[in-house]
Amino acid sequence: MDMKKWAAEQIAAERKKPLPVLSFPAVQMMGCTVAELIASPELQAEAMRLVAGRVDAAASVSFMDLSVEAEAFGSTVVVSDDEVPTVVGSVVDEDTDPAGLAVPEVGAGRTGLYVQAIREVAPKIADRPVLAGVIGPFSLAGRLADVSEVMVLLYEEPELVHAVLDKCTEFICAYAAAFKEAGADGVVMAEPLAGLLSPELCGEFSAPYVKRIVDAVQDDSFAVVYHNCGGGAVAQMGEILSAGAAAYHFGNAVDMADVMPRIPEGVLALGNVDPAGQIRNGTPESVREATLALMESCSKYPNFIPSTGCDVPPMSPWENIDAFFAAVDEFYEGK
Repeated sequence: MDMKKWAAEQIAAERKKPLPVLSFPAVQMMGCTVAELIASPELQAEAMRLVAGRVDAAASVSFMDLSVEAEAFGSTVVVSDDEVPTVVGSVVDEDTDPAGLAVPEVGAGRTGLYVQAIREVAPKIADRPVLAGVIGPFSLAGRLADVSEVMVLLYEEPELVHAVLDKCTEFICAYAAAFKEAGADGVVMAEPLAGLLSPELCGEFSAPYVKRIVDAVQDDSFAVVYHNCGGGAVAQMGEILSAGAAAYHFGNAVDMADVMPRIPEGVLALGNVDPAGQIRNGTPESVREATLALMESCSKYPNFIPSTGCDVPPMSPWENIDAFFAAVDEFYEGK
């Protein structure tokens, strides 16, 4: 798919199709657990196909499972039936010799399963882009070293952090390239941990590495959608935009009305109904109100696309998900 043309069409459209980060709630339609889903490329492909058939979204988004790449590097992952997997412990600390940290091959751990899922589903979803999911470089480093530890190492062992980031970036480039070869039209790169950094630290430890990945894989037929759900995103906007991604997705820790004036007119920006507070734990009416408020504040920007602030939790009621889409329709019908 020509992703530059697709982005231009989204900007030109009078009615914007929503693009929530929506995949895991398919487990409710399929009658399987999250643990079963993440272990099977066939189930993942079917989940994406079912979601694409249920909602009229601007793109089909794969699973925001931020444990996959860390597991490939040797991290321990805790899997449950109803929640997204989590990383525990660390494989990097202040005494780590980065030369001994091996960059895994794509296919290590569950990475091969996720690539195979895209290979299977891409031919089945022809009416919209198919976006795979990868973690961002600083967020991966934070999972390898533990989040609190990496924030200390930024100051005490910056050379070590940069060495780990080099390895993380090398792997993410290869992983994204594998998705590209498998038929994906792009990736959503989740870099949430960068949202905790100051603009200066973001400019040193996140943005340049994100740019390396963008430069390596993005072209007319393959887009990188950068995701940052941290509260520091507005202050970091210059650093974030320097990566040159095709689109930017922001979490509900920031107000999209503060984000949109800072985004260039020709660049897509997506966000940001609260996926936990509203989509998972709200009601259809509260989701409607939150979505309409978002549309009122941001729809004047042609490059704004309504979305959720992050990935929709697996057990989010479909009544709430449907209410999000219905509210976007209601907004346009009322204009």
